[in-house]
Amino acid sequence: MRAGVRSAPVALPGVLRLPLLVVALLAAVVVVVVGVLHFDDSSLTGLDAALLPSIDGVEPPWRYLALIFDFGGEPIGSTALVAGITLACVAARRYRTALVTVVGVLVTVGVTTVLKPVVGRKIHEEFLSYPSGHTALATALALVLAFLLVDKLTLRRLPAVLVVLGFALVAGLAMGWAEVALGAHYPTDAIGGFCTALVVVPAAAWLVDRLSV
Repeated sequence: MRAGVRSAPVALPGVLRLPLLVVALLAAVVVVVVGVLHFDDSSLTGLDAALLPSIDGVEPPWRYLALIFDFGGEPIGSTALVAGITLACVAARRYRTALVTVVGVLVTVGVTTVLKPVVGRKIHEEFLSYPSGHTALATALALVLAFLLVDKLTLRRLPAVLVVLGFALVAGLAMGWAEVALGAHYPTDAIGGFCTALVVVPAAAWLVDRLSV
């Protein structure tokens, strides 16, 4: 198995390394800045005040769609998604990507879990909310799939970056919308979760590649 991991295709295509380093640095700044701005503060201000009244509390049938997205971030749904992608990668002998799927998601969600009590932001005066773990998880899985597609199609740098950011943005927006629509998070919580994944997953992929040499 170890020999298989060493001979497996890279998890992070070379054309993405430098661009995603820049993206990760910018995303880290966003996570920190938004966290500082909302440190121990649960008031509805700024971007949240502008967006939340028009998103929070959607009615059926949109609520049903939001619940479907939300289920993908719950323990059963997320486990099924991670397991499915991991097994597909193993079947295709993409062992490094399989490792990144598991490690990247676990670390991403772990970081959001640690940050929540550090920032101390609450929604409904009870639930720690920043950053959104659901949004981070969805974005993390989208990044893994995008890495696979970029490598499979051997894309050049610009289209590769556009594919990766496009996948991440669609997944982050979908899950972020669902969490806000269900009243589980503020919009800026979703932004924090999205950016957390942009920091963690490329780093995890790079590390897996380095350790598998």
